[in-house]
Amino acid sequence: MHADDLRELELFAGLGDDQLAELISMGTEVRFTPGEELFGEGEPADFWWVLVDGRIDLVRHVGREETLLGAMDAPGRWAGGFRAWDDHGVYLATGRASVSGRVLRVPSPALRQWTFSWFPFGAHLIEGLFRTARNFESVTRQREALVALGTLAAGLAHEINNPAAAATRAVDALRDACEVLLSSLGRLAAGSISAEQFLALDALRREIEPQSATVDPMILADREEILSTWLSRHGVERDWLIATALAGAGVDVAWCERAVSVLNDGALEPGLEWVVSTVSTAMLLNEVKESTRRISDLVAAVKSYSQLDRASMQQTDVAEGLESTLVMLAHRIPAGVSVVRDYGADVPRIEAIAGELNQVWTNLIDNAVDAMAGGGTLRVSTRADQSGVVVEIGDTGAGMSREAQAHAFEPFFTTKGVGKGTGLGLDISRRIVVDRHRGEITIEAKPHETVLRVRLPRRPRPTKS
Repeated sequence: MHADDLRELELFAGLGDDQLAELISMGTEVRFTPGEELFGEGEPADFWWVLVDGRIDLVRHVGREETLLGAMDAPGRWAGGFRAWDDHGVYLATGRASVSGRVLRVPSPALRQWTFSWFPFGAHLIEGLFRTARNFESVTRQREALVALGTLAAGLAHEINNPAAAATRAVDALRDACEVLLSSLGRLAAGSISAEQFLALDALRREIEPQSATVDPMILADREEILSTWLSRHGVERDWLIATALAGAGVDVAWCERAVSVLNDGALEPGLEWVVSTVSTAMLLNEVKESTRRISDLVAAVKSYSQLDRASMQQTDVAEGLESTLVMLAHRIPAGVSVVRDYGADVPRIEAIAGELNQVWTNLIDNAVDAMAGGGTLRVSTRADQSGVVVEIGDTGAGMSREAQAHAFEPFFTTKGVGKGTGLGLDISRRIVVDRHRGEITIEAKPHETVLRVRLPRRPRPTKS
């Protein structure tokens, strides 16, 4: 390639022969044929491509479809070179030749050197523009992420508060139950109950089985009334309290008749109080156990979500990360949204930065929940494929327009209002999936479901040098 090839291009108007010759010496002439791909969407923008003749279509994947964003269809049109100014710059589209032609390909470091050599003021302006834009993006994302972190923390506090409050109530009730237990034992001893009678009463107590919490309230009320009447007829003074506890435990009049047959006349009320207090104590202990287990599960979910105990790259169970993310976002999922889990049994572990992937799952699930506006189905699925793992987050919300799909992975693009969202736009999610894990993230708009699909290799491919 010679300086004459570039001199007539409007892009280089005003440049001298020395400037053009130096640029050409830094670059390479690349000839292309129809269908040939010169650069790929999402790859590091390590080269600056200047069209000399021919045509290059700029296409982008939207779901399973390709969208033509534009074309380098006139000499002097250019693409790429972003890494001359931004270490994280990537190609925003795939460059595919539609007719034969040629381009001048200049490495980004060389473009930076040439620009600073001949146009230092312009180079500083361009570098400042990129740096300012990246700083604005970083500050905006950080502030939004802090707001999202506060929301997650508040939701987690709410989730932990429920079982903690339940455990506290159960402990208070357990203290009262123990006092009744000791008091009733003292009254039984004062009534000279024999060892045989106590053993017979204990045998009756063991027959009582815990009742389901879903017992019909009308049936329970009828049972309480029948027991209260029976107890009152047998001289039990606190019949309304004992009847309520016995009815809740599933006791009927026939059981009470058997209790009368083994106890003295004066021992019936303390005997029944002892039975009731032992049953209540067992139920309250189970409640404390369940509440503390729930707290333990939440702490484990936080640990799994944050991945604080793992190195950067580890063998990772994708389903575990999705599940911990669902726990963290439980407060964000309305009652009208049903969550369908479909985790493949044969999904392998992959080498990944689990904490970063959890940030991606947080963003995709949060977006899906927002799209359904309080009602619908959230589908979270995993499956194995030939190269690794496929994760799908689907929602039955209002859907996504073609325009939104086309721009969804661009920096700064959002359809949410200020202060909403997780602070992790799809652009950052794409960087985590594509740049950090060498995977793929796409959108598929089905008639009744919008699906964000993430493909992750078992082992990330080395980054191109």
